[in-house]
Amino acid sequence: MISWFRNSFGEEETRKFAEAVRNEHISLGPVTAEFEQQLAKALNAKHAVAAPSGSIALLMAMMAADIKPADEIIMPNRSWIASANAPMIMGAKAVLADVKKDLPLIDPEKIEEKITEKTKAIMPVHLNGRSSDMEAINATAKKHGLLVVEDACQAIFSRNSAGYLGTQSDMGCVSLGVTKLISTGQGGAILTNNRELYDKLKLIRNNGTPDHFIPEYQRVGLNFKFTDMLASIGLVHLSQVKQRIEHVRKIYMKYEAALKEIRHLKIIPVNLEAGEIPIYVEILCRQREALIKFLAEKGIETRPFLPSLETAPYIESGDFPNSRIFHEQGIFLPSGPSQPLENIDKVLEALKEFKAQ
Repeated sequence: MISWFRNSFGEEETRKFAEAVRNEHISLGPVTAEFEQQLAKALNAKHAVAAPSGSIALLMAMMAADIKPADEIIMPNRSWIASANAPMIMGAKAVLADVKKDLPLIDPEKIEEKITEKTKAIMPVHLNGRSSDMEAINATAKKHGLLVVEDACQAIFSRNSAGYLGTQSDMGCVSLGVTKLISTGQGGAILTNNRELYDKLKLIRNNGTPDHFIPEYQRVGLNFKFTDMLASIGLVHLSQVKQRIEHVRKIYMKYEAALKEIRHLKIIPVNLEAGEIPIYVEILCRQREALIKFLAEKGIETRPFLPSLETAPYIESGDFPNSRIFHEQGIFLPSGPSQPLENIDKVLEALKEFKAQ
């Protein structure tokens, strides 16, 4: 079976992990600090705070932003549910805006109409390495005195003309999950250039106290610690990031060239020239279920797109015609930083055999 996503954890990761264990670097400690420093440096951010997952990174960012009940956070309808859950756990309201017609990114023109006196922040989501229009979003936020928290969980090391995604706002959250460009299995981080927010995030991660051994309770927090064992794997993947980026670019370009000849399938574009990194290859197909079944019978695993946020029964809904296209037709094709290129060739052969009705 060709899996829909491939990532690798080999001998070097095993060696670094064992080294951390031998040195009794188990929980949050010096290896995590080194990983945070290297990650921040690599992304040209002043600070990085490692977290147990990208979802927890979003929650910590909401806590650092002092999100309160009745606050409203504007975000795109197309995202993973963690984007909405993070503010809603704080008692706030997730306010959904539709995406662009051709890209699953928040339409800046839809943001203004969603702003009320209760709006506290805007959360653009950079799906699959694609850059939201940060210039327009930041201008809107400045006009209304709002915070901006980037959900860059699918966009670590992606860039636009202003720099790395996740570093162009008050805070940006990245994921280190197993289906990401670099991975620690589970994990995430919050990026910020604001020292005050950085200090808040460190307190929040440690039950609201700066010192676990001599506690001084300063604010609400929880045990959101990262571990040195996972950080050791992260350091290895950081050292491989150039090769990983190059490989997913090759996969995307291979698909892109071949899919031009298959009219009933449409690749959702990623702007490689601008510095966007496609960790996934995504297509639209009107006969999605038939295609998924056809490929499965040939030993090829795919994934339908995640449902739009409006489908969650606890989120206020609306009319999102552009989102509906991605919700109903989107498919993830086999990809990932460790996906063999010969697997892509097999997938493309199968895609050419599929006959649209």
